[in-house]
Amino acid sequence: MFATKRLVLRKWLESDVDAFVAMNSDPQVMEFFPATLTREETLAMVSRIQNHFARNGFGLWAVELPEQDPFIGFVGLQIPRFAAPFMPCVEVGWRLTPSCWGQGYATEAAFKALQIGFEEYDLEEIVSMTAVINRRSQRVMEKIGMKYSASDDFLHPKVPAGSVVEPHVLYRITSSQFRENLKGSS
Repeated sequence: MFATKRLVLRKWLESDVDAFVAMNSDPQVMEFFPATLTREETLAMVSRIQNHFARNGFGLWAVELPEQDPFIGFVGLQIPRFAAPFMPCVEVGWRLTPSCWGQGYATEAAFKALQIGFEEYDLEEIVSMTAVINRRSQRVMEKIGMKYSASDDFLHPKVPAGSVVEPHVLYRITSSQFRENLKGSS
């Protein structure tokens, strides 16, 4: 378990599943994904998340807002499994319920995930990716110090060809860049 000023990043609980199913079936939450997810697809995703933790020690943590909401989504680190020029890599990612958007929670938790990745797991670089049209997530990437290069743009192989969410951007940050950003903010 890890804590930020306002949030707790923790292992998944059985009680998180129904809220996660509701999130993944919400068209607003899944706007920049190919489709919403069924209950069965969400359960399979939870299983993959738990298996990722077992294999790697880190993963997508459930996020709670202490004394307000026991589950507001996930934030964390994962090793994506598809072919792309920047693979293999570790990605920081997030998905929060809409009632928690615009309050800085994604930024706060994603920054903590970077810190965990660099300080606890000695990662050299962490990336983040999203659909080109997802400016909200790109702003989070920028706020946590990640850098964009148009040369890293790609068509996501797990998205149907021609979909508006197929074109993706990739942001990066290295361990040394993260440390420099920390020095600059103190």
